[in-house]
Amino acid sequence: MPASPVYSQGGNTLSVHVSLHADNRGRLLTRLRANQDVPAGAIVLLEGGKDINQYCTDIELVFRQESFFMWTFGVELPGFYGAVAVDTGKTVLFAPKIPEAYIVYMGDLPSNEVLKERYAVDEVHYVEEIVTVLEAMKPSTLLTLKGVNSDSGLTSHEAVFDGIDKFKVNNALLYPEICECRVFKSAGELEILRYVCALSCEAHKDVMRKAQPGLMEYQLESTFRYHVYYHGGCRKVAYTCICASGHNSSVLHYGHAGAPNNRQIQDGDICTLDMGGEYYGYAADITIAFPANGKFTADQRIIYETVLKANHAVLNAMKPGVLWPDMHCLAERTILEELKRHGLVQGDVDEMMKVYLGAVFMPHGLGHFLGCDTHDVGGYPKGVERIQRPGIRNLRTARVLEAGMVITVEPGCYFIAATLEPALKDPQMKQFLCPDVLERFKSFGGVRIEDNVLVTENGAENLTAFVPREVAEIETLMAEGQSTD
Repeated sequence: MPASPVYSQGGNTLSVHVSLHADNRGRLLTRLRANQDVPAGAIVLLEGGKDINQYCTDIELVFRQESFFMWTFGVELPGFYGAVAVDTGKTVLFAPKIPEAYIVYMGDLPSNEVLKERYAVDEVHYVEEIVTVLEAMKPSTLLTLKGVNSDSGLTSHEAVFDGIDKFKVNNALLYPEICECRVFKSAGELEILRYVCALSCEAHKDVMRKAQPGLMEYQLESTFRYHVYYHGGCRKVAYTCICASGHNSSVLHYGHAGAPNNRQIQDGDICTLDMGGEYYGYAADITIAFPANGKFTADQRIIYETVLKANHAVLNAMKPGVLWPDMHCLAERTILEELKRHGLVQGDVDEMMKVYLGAVFMPHGLGHFLGCDTHDVGGYPKGVERIQRPGIRNLRTARVLEAGMVITVEPGCYFIAATLEPALKDPQMKQFLCPDVLERFKSFGGVRIEDNVLVTENGAENLTAFVPREVAEIETLMAEGQSTD
């Protein structure tokens, strides 16, 4: 008999089962038990996320569970704590006690007995009982979570509660172990990632069908959001949607409050859209590029196929044992070779690589881990150092690839005044640049092609292979959409 579903949005959406989190906890306990610094009798203690209000108002923002807590327990509700005994695996949740006045407005929340069954844990108590329950479990040490996210530079939230001073606490051992668990995806996690990636691919295809000059960028964003929610149950997207047209497509993280996808799309624009759905806390992260009018110009085709060739080169080279910075360099080299072939740069590509010319056209890193966070944890564990050179220093991981990792492959080629103008004045770089040809591209914008890729035992599996990538495929899909308008 299959495990009970812990999450489903009904209809044809994916049902996730409680075994997912039991498996996650089991993998974590295996690592902790093998760590000689973890004392016998230790208990993992995590604090979940809290409700957040919109500034000083009584408007509660839609809650999204803290990722480490979600990975470990799967609880979508705020205000919880969770404990797992390292030696025995005993799992206890601590739920907030809800006042009657709250229930009138928000409805009944699940009882502790229902929570126990739903999340397949051994016990559920109220948060107010946390000291008494933990004392009865007699922990030698509470393992709390504190560590700096190597991607954001921010520190994770460590569990605290009134009375924690009664216990011995170690906040250094847990973070590196749970991060390493999250780097390698289980079969259950991959099922969710495959679902949200396939759904997001279909949403991108819907956007391509509907795109045309005269629309606002935010209308493409709304099309994507509608599709992943209506057809797949994704109430949230994984990050701020980037719907850039024309010159805006040279802004890497366009779509923020200062540039809110609010330009009208023009005939002749290239559009670069970076969007992904989120389902049950797991993210997709896909970037597509296409001509606004459905037909690539000669210059658009040059840049698009340059980036596509870099994307394919990396996908074909990925396998266990490959160093990720080498894949970044492969993407840079491929882009420079293609730009040379089309007359945008000149000279010896090896010499271009020595002066880091690739970073002028691709100033960001090639890709990042993907999972419960869009930029998932574990990129720079102890012993993995960031390489300090242009372009590659922006890599969100510099690890050797291993089977079970899920990572994005997102080469790009952009025409950004802030990188091109200094290069045209740099004695080492300007000899390789062809100013007259580059002038033709100064208002082009940029192209990025991003796939989500699982490293397998023998190579790589593209989880986002459902979105059209070849020029002819894109033009055919867009023509189909225009014919039905």
